[in-house]
Parts: sequence; structure tokens; C-alpha cells
Amino acid sequence: MALTPALIITGIAIALLTVYGMDVIVGYSTDSGDGFIPFDDKTRGMGLGIPALILPIIAYFISRKESSKGLGIMIIIAGVLIILGGVVVIVNTDTVEAEKSGRSLLSATLPLIIPGLIQIGLGIVKIKKS
Repeated sequence: MALTPALIITGIAIALLTVYGMDVIVGYSTDSGDGFIPFDDKTRGMGLGIPALILPIIAYFISRKESSKGLGIMIIIAGVLIILGGVVVIVNTDTVEAEKSGRSLLSATLPLIIPGLIQIGLGIVKIKKS
């Protein structure tokens, strides 16, 4: 019964992560550094990133009593996409610029890596229970 909404919200999370990633790629490939979404990094992260971090975790808990390998795989995909986003941040961050702004590379990536690992773990648990 709760499996269908869980699949839908996890699909939404994957779509949000995909759009977010494409926007970042477009931003890096243009001279202006702006993607196709007309927001700054913080607003884009709050609008696309935070829901994508939370939705798969909600999906796991609303469907925890139902078995579904498909949902487990989708949750793992969302976690991997989040970790890939953290890797992109690490690779593309200028350390001199980061030191000037007062943000360490660790503080910029831990909020991405930890939820990504949690999602991968929940996806594995979901698959194991199926």
C-alpha cells in the first residue's frame, strides 16, 4: 500500500538530483558559470538538493514493512548521485578560494557524503529484506 508513494517520491528525488547535476554541468561549461536554473547556488541547493536528501529516507520509512528490490535500488541510486555531487564539489573547489571564504572543503562535502551513505545503507537494507 505504501510502496507506490515510496517509489514515486524516490523517483522525484532522482529527478531532482538529475536536474541539479545537469544545471551544475551546464554552469561549468559556460563562460558565465550560470546554469539553466536562474538561482544562485544556495537557493538551488535548498530547492533541489535538500528535498533529494530527505525524500528517499522518507520513502524507506513509509515502506519499511513492504519488500521491494526496485525501491532499494532506487534509494541506492539516489545515494550514489548525492555522493557524486560531493565528489564534484571536491574536484571543482579551488582551495585558495575556499580558504578565503572561510569554508573548509570538509564542511562543504560532509553534508552531502553522510546522507548519501545513509541512503545507500537504507537501500541495501531494503534489498536484503526483499
